[in-house]
Amino acid sequence: MPSFSIPLSGLNASSTALSAISNDIANLNTVGYKGTTPEFADLFYQQIGTAGSGDPVQLGAGARVATVASVFTQGSIESTGVNTDMAIQGDGFFVTRDASGLLTYTRAGNFSVDSNGILTAADGSKVLGYPAVNGVIDTNQPLAPVAVAGGQVSPASATTQTQLNMNLDASAAVGSSFSTPVTVYDSLGTAHVLTYNFTKTGTNAWNYNITIPGADVGQATDQSISSGTLGFDGTGALNAVTVTAGGTAAAPASGVTAIPVTGLADGANTLTFDWNFTNNGNPLVTQVAGPSATSATHQDGFSSGSLLNFSLTKDGTIQGIFSNGRTAAIGQLALATFPNTQGLLRNGSNDFLSTLASGSPSTGVAGTGGRGTISGGALELSNVDVASEFSKLIVAQRGFQANAKTITTFDEVTQDAINLKR
Repeated sequence: MPSFSIPLSGLNASSTALSAISNDIANLNTVGYKGTTPEFADLFYQQIGTAGSGDPVQLGAGARVATVASVFTQGSIESTGVNTDMAIQGDGFFVTRDASGLLTYTRAGNFSVDSNGILTAADGSKVLGYPAVNGVIDTNQPLAPVAVAGGQVSPASATTQTQLNMNLDASAAVGSSFSTPVTVYDSLGTAHVLTYNFTKTGTNAWNYNITIPGADVGQATDQSISSGTLGFDGTGALNAVTVTAGGTAAAPASGVTAIPVTGLADGANTLTFDWNFTNNGNPLVTQVAGPSATSATHQDGFSSGSLLNFSLTKDGTIQGIFSNGRTAAIGQLALATFPNTQGLLRNGSNDFLSTLASGSPSTGVAGTGGRGTISGGALELSNVDVASEFSKLIVAQRGFQANAKTITTFDEVTQDAINLKR
């Protein structure tokens, strides 16, 4: 008599395949989704005899789904322009941690920022990486949630160098004067507008006097912080500098060093800076016939600033853009790879869990250790191919129909056998 269990096993296997295929099609538009491939295997065999040559005669017991393998091929990358969207190109998974502390792994980079400024996955888990301290990232520290908004501050930096690209009019009359402002910053980030004053005292000779507003140093009138003389040769090149107060002349006529600003009213440390007359050997201060003018000024200090926005580099470094015009690293995303990605356990919400079969994750930064790179403002789409899935759907459907027909045939054979007794 026929065994109904054989076509029934085929029906179950085909039904499982249809479910896997339909799940792939349902996730056609799921960000970072990885498709699956059902793989069949035969069941055990019953030996019903031997051939004349002694070869075993076996009868199979049906089929089963041996595994539903995950397909980790690269999905296409779509640009979104949203800075919290991130896509992995190559191997690796973003590392996230849910509210219970469970580490999960995902390819879906459709992140957002929570009320605390933490980069967060769509399921609410926190995206992990290496936070930066004062713009410096230590990848040897433990993974932690990455903050990309709120509370991030670029600390102030006091001015240490100033320079003026300027000309003093060689044809000006003795007693003529010229002044130009330069903004500098103290250790607290407070701006102070210094005035560089120049007065012609003779042929190729000028006095200089740098002043600061009196209110900045707790005084009623402007205060001089440095003064001296400048001398020029017949070509208009600066060749002599004398400092009478505030600083030291650097030979040969290359600048005035260690100009002090003491007693700042805001309580900042004493501001000490250099005034450079050359830049990479090129003169910055000249005296030729022409209007006295300053074409550019430069100083290296800046005030503190709050985080306005951020961008992402290919190695996962998050560059903060601050209100003081500075950019600095505020963190770096971590990526994880596994010895056996097929051993990962799907956890829903585009998440995977590590298992004994997958092996322990190797976690590090993008672009190293076989890990892929990260694209900012983009998403990796599902790798499900509609045409391929419909082809597999047709094959699975035909398999189901064939096994159903086998059951019908077995039923007819059984019915004919019963009718023989009538």
